[in-house]
Amino acid sequence: MISSTTRITLRARPRHFLRHVTVPVDGSRKISHSMASQYPTNTLISSQARDNSALVETEKVKPGHAVISTFDLFSIGVGPSSSHTVGPMRAGKIFIADLQELQMLEKVKTVKIVLYGSLAATGKGHHTPQAVLLGLEGSDPETIDTGTISSRYEAILANRTLHLGGTRRITFDMDRDMLWRWDQVLKTHPNGMRFSCFGEEGELLATNEYYSVGGGFVVNEKTKIDENLFYKGVDKSAVHGARLHQTHNAAEGDHTPAQSAANDPGHPPYPFESGNSLLALTRKHNLTIAQIVHDNERYFGLSEADINDKLMRIWAVMDDCIRSGVSTAEKTLPGRLGLRRRAPMLYKRLMRGFYPGIATPDLQLIGSASTAPVGAIDAPESDTQSSSSGHEVDGRGEVSASGKMPRAPWVTGSFDHAILPMPPRKTMIPAVDFLSCYAIAVNEVNASGGRIVTSPTNGAAGVIPAVLKYVIEFISDDPEKSIKTFLLTAAAVGMLFKRGSTISAAEGGCQAEVGVACSMASAGFAACMGASPETVLQAAEIGIEHNLGLTCDPIDGLVQVPCIERNSLGAVKAVTAAQLSMASTGVYRVTLDEAIEAMRLTAADMSVKYKETSLSGLATTVKIPLTVPAC
Repeated sequence: MISSTTRITLRARPRHFLRHVTVPVDGSRKISHSMASQYPTNTLISSQARDNSALVETEKVKPGHAVISTFDLFSIGVGPSSSHTVGPMRAGKIFIADLQELQMLEKVKTVKIVLYGSLAATGKGHHTPQAVLLGLEGSDPETIDTGTISSRYEAILANRTLHLGGTRRITFDMDRDMLWRWDQVLKTHPNGMRFSCFGEEGELLATNEYYSVGGGFVVNEKTKIDENLFYKGVDKSAVHGARLHQTHNAAEGDHTPAQSAANDPGHPPYPFESGNSLLALTRKHNLTIAQIVHDNERYFGLSEADINDKLMRIWAVMDDCIRSGVSTAEKTLPGRLGLRRRAPMLYKRLMRGFYPGIATPDLQLIGSASTAPVGAIDAPESDTQSSSSGHEVDGRGEVSASGKMPRAPWVTGSFDHAILPMPPRKTMIPAVDFLSCYAIAVNEVNASGGRIVTSPTNGAAGVIPAVLKYVIEFISDDPEKSIKTFLLTAAAVGMLFKRGSTISAAEGGCQAEVGVACSMASAGFAACMGASPETVLQAAEIGIEHNLGLTCDPIDGLVQVPCIERNSLGAVKAVTAAQLSMASTGVYRVTLDEAIEAMRLTAADMSVKYKETSLSGLATTVKIPLTVPAC
């Protein structure tokens, strides 16, 4: 256990972290202006000012602007959770990198891990132990081979050994060395974890606390807000200086490193702290929201080619995730629920008959990257009646050439009644059906621990890819342009939520995940339809307004029920919100800033039972095992 009198704390990264600070464990922490202003109130525009179009751009850059890199908001990782899987894995690797930098790794004999709050309450279902241990072994969420995670974790448990940083092998007993404190929450954030390492004589060598604040971002008590919260790089020396030297929350008492250049203003060319200021920028400079975000990315040291390549890489992983979800041969998802996968079946139904007379034995792989021959996909076995000779029942229900009579549909209800029962029938609403299929495919891959794009979280990772896939497949005549416009626009909205409220379910419930993703996707869809910036932001407002109060109560701590279906509904709602905003341009009463502030207040008032703890709601009313398919 950690010494009762001292604690040695490491800074998160090289050069700035080589300080050994000794403080009383029960002493009061000094909270800088950064932490105090973590959730500042947005600058709201009154209805009268809005009616008069009195949008005034901030003349002086205010502390707490929202701009971060798009490629930190959208990052490639592993399922099933950005805050409970990606963040802890990244934290483990940061801790080991610190020890290596201090040349202390070879002195480590044992490691103790303590998980607090939501991490402890739902960590097992979210694969937090696997993430932490593999992070301590030096694995990174973006590059780890997802197919080896289970076997490596089982080997650690069976052999009771941990290979720190891939170089230092120590004894590790899960029951002794990992403590679950679901009943205790650290002050900074509900997703807290503490890593401590000890030497040969049992002496404490180093300890640090990390907080997974949502979306895969990790902070600790020293880095606070001005560093790791705005980038996801494990190695600080590899992060572009502009991303380290921003003055997001610079104020008296906060340390702001020297500027990288004499003429560097310390912030991107178009900083914005609210939807109002973002809209003012688009009007003043005659730029779209996507163009504003693109030019800000240039400040982070990226060339035009870099930005293009990174955006296309993000989409390629999203698209591959959809493809994997609809083509998998796996029947069920991992976990005690035994939940059946539905994406392959849904996709088969959707694609049946697209190319009559052409059939392929395997599932068609979707997307521009697919090289599979074009053809129809066979219908599910339960939906077809075929004979060995291949003759089928015709569409009118008459006897087919095979001589078989069609099976009459089962009708529920009494025929001896004034209200006759309705015969079963099927209909197809293409937008709804495809959006649902795509979103479910992504989240089934996420639930199984596959490769995923955090957008902005893993629990809500299906909404944005589903809507963007629909745009590309059914609307766009220039897919590459649509991809860039969609992702950059959605990123701007995500930045506003991250600055003004939260993207962590442990802080705000599912409104902070699926709600935010729905809002981002609404904005992206509207932008791809050529809507004005004002209409785009109104689409985002509608997307979040009707997700306010959404709780996070995953059954058995798994990112499955209600998470998977909720992404499907989030994608459909995103398109509906965008369509509504475009059909009623300029007719609205609530601004995006007001909706974000409402979400922040709702999150503050929400019971902890509904913040990713599985202590109430569906997590307690549904009994395990479930009858499948469930949801």
